[in-house]
Parts: sequence; C-alpha cells; structure tokens
Amino acid sequence: MNKIRMGMVGGGQGAFIGAVHRIAASLDGEIELVCGAFSSTKEKSVSSGLSLYLEESRCYEDYYEMFKQELLLSEDERMEFVAIVTPNHLHFPIAKLAIEHGFHVMSDKPATLSLAQAYELKAVLEKHSVLYGLTHTYNGYPLIKQAKYLIEQGELGNIVKIVVEYSQGWLASKSDETSKQASWRLDPEKSGISCCMGDIGVHAANLAEYVSGLNISDICADLTATVDGRTLDDDGTVLLKFSNGAKGLLLASQVSVGDENNLKLRIYGDKKSIEWSHLSPNTLWLKSNDEPTQQIRAGVGKMCEAAQQALRTPAGHPEGYLEAFGNIYLNFAKQIRAYQNHEICDNHTFDKQAFDVPGINEAIRGMAFIEGAVKASQSEIKWHPFMPKIANKEAN
Repeated sequence: MNKIRMGMVGGGQGAFIGAVHRIAASLDGEIELVCGAFSSTKEKSVSSGLSLYLEESRCYEDYYEMFKQELLLSEDERMEFVAIVTPNHLHFPIAKLAIEHGFHVMSDKPATLSLAQAYELKAVLEKHSVLYGLTHTYNGYPLIKQAKYLIEQGELGNIVKIVVEYSQGWLASKSDETSKQASWRLDPEKSGISCCMGDIGVHAANLAEYVSGLNISDICADLTATVDGRTLDDDGTVLLKFSNGAKGLLLASQVSVGDENNLKLRIYGDKKSIEWSHLSPNTLWLKSNDEPTQQIRAGVGKMCEAAQQALRTPAGHPEGYLEAFGNIYLNFAKQIRAYQNHEICDNHTFDKQAFDVPGINEAIRGMAFIEGAVKASQSEIKWHPFMPKIANKEAN
C-alpha cells in the first residue's frame, strides 16, 4: 500500500499555515507531498519546493499549470489530492478547478469568499466524483470527540445553553498590521467581508455545532472594527439560537491584549455540563449540581472509539494543535482509501461519522455564519435566520 500523494497550493517559504498543513499531513505516515505551486512566482515556488526536497519539475508556477501537468503523469505518480493554503479569495477558484480535473481537495477555511460561491462549489462537487475536506482543526482533538460522544449519549440531558469564546490579541494595535499574516486578513479583496468572524469566529461556530450536534438557527450580532482605519471587524459578539431552542453566546476577538489562542467551549444541559479549553486540551470537565466535578484526562480510562483513535501518546504526554490537525488529515486519508476501494462513491454518499472530516455542508454553514453575522451587525433588526430559507435543507 502506497502513501497518498498530496499537492499544495500556497504555503511557500515564510508561510506559517503551509508548514502546519505539511506537518499534519505527514504525521501518521499516510500522506506524502509530491508537488506544489507554493508562491505567486515561479522562482519562489521552485525555491520553496526544493527546500522541501521536491523535484524541480514538480514545483509549478501556478495551480493551472500544476493540475494540467499532473494529469499528464501516470496514475501511480500524479498527486491524488491538493491542499489549499492560500488567502481566502483563492480557495474557491483553486478548489473548483481541482475538482473539475478530478483531484480531491483539502481546503483551509473558510471554503470560499461568499456563501454564493460555497453553493456553487457544492454544485460542482455534485457533478464530479471527488472528495472535499475542510480543516476545522479543533474537531480533531480527542477530548472534543469525547465531549461530542457524551452529548450523543444523553449524559448532559437536554442542551439549554452553549457558550463558545475565541480570543486573540495579535491585532490589537495599528503596528500589528505590518505582518504578512495580518495584511491579507484585513484586506477585503483577499479576506472577504470579515476579518475576525471569517478567521476565528467561524471556527467557534463550527465547534459549537460539531460538539452539541445542534444547528444554529438564528443570530444577533454586534461586530466592531476596533482599531482606527480598519474596514473589517477585529472583534465581535454574537447571540445564538439553536435548532432545539437552546440559547448561546459566541465571543470572538483579535484585539484581546495578552490572549494567545484562547478558544473555550461550555455546553450546559439540564443534567450536566462540559467545559473544554484549547489552552488545556488534554482536560475535559464534566460538571453537575449534585455530583463531584469530574476531570476527564486524555488517555486515562475508557473513552469512546473516536476519541481513542484520535489519541497518539500515553496519558500525561501533551497532545495539541499539530496532532488535532493531523487527525483531520488522517481521517481524510482513510476517506480517500475507502474511495479507492470503492467503499464510497463521492463526497455525499458515505457515513460521515466513520471518517469525521468536515466537508462541503460545513463549508456552507461556515460561510452562512460569516455573512449572517456581518448582515445582522449592520441591521437594526434583532434576530436573523442563520440560513436563507431556501438553503436550509441543503446545508443541514
């Protein structure tokens, strides 16, 4: 059995997230990087590729050339899927062209620049038998999967309230805008209609839905561009209503001075509640009013199958961001192998629980959250439907 061959668009020298994707993809020995269009110029792309020990002939000037040339190679040599690690505005055209060329896609989030593009991408997928994944990384943590399992088993009872927070401080001042990572995120042409909600708020929304098993049904938002001169939000508060009637709160900020990557999730049922923090990802708290609070530690005692499979080290050895990211890629690799073995046909006709990879429906709901939060923040009306009514069935 050979490794699954990956190409990459973006992620050249000096790009933080490209290196993260490569480490995550290689973590379990299932995937190897074989080609790439790593930068906007041929020279930079070749230089980046050579530094990764790739053949110069497979370091391409752009993704058009890469898809075209890779198809000319034999089936046992060409890339099988592409990882898209570019600024947001390029996610859709790259994914669309890759799908049309028959390549599977793993995209950084958000999937597209607009909700309309996300629906168009789904339509393209439905015409081609290929797989699509989205890197909502935090779903990959073992204890997030355990929390999801506890809720599915009814341990918390009926869910009544969800609070999710994602705060950072790296964009708190005007001087923080000079870095490459900041400049494109604050540029509407490259980032889209939102900075903070598009970058981290969408992760928080996805995590709340993933763990609770509930869909957000309505939102009320207040977004702010805190730093003078910014056109896109860097901070926001979103009130949430969920499909079962539960209420929720989503806080996202990139101007919370001193905060690093502070993602927290609390879900309250009418029997018990859970609490998890990205800063202490190996611990999950299970609490109630009439029993001692239980600290669940990764790797200690019996855990659900999904959590167990997501663990790599014995208890007490910290597992974190790279491992969680790696779990998304590992599950995508399993999905591709199932596709190759004709166990699944395309991105829509398989048991998602078996592979646990965010896909096109999560992509659509992510874009609905971003656009909905911006629209709600600009409106005097308090509550807004999370999805356009015509779209509800397609994205649930």
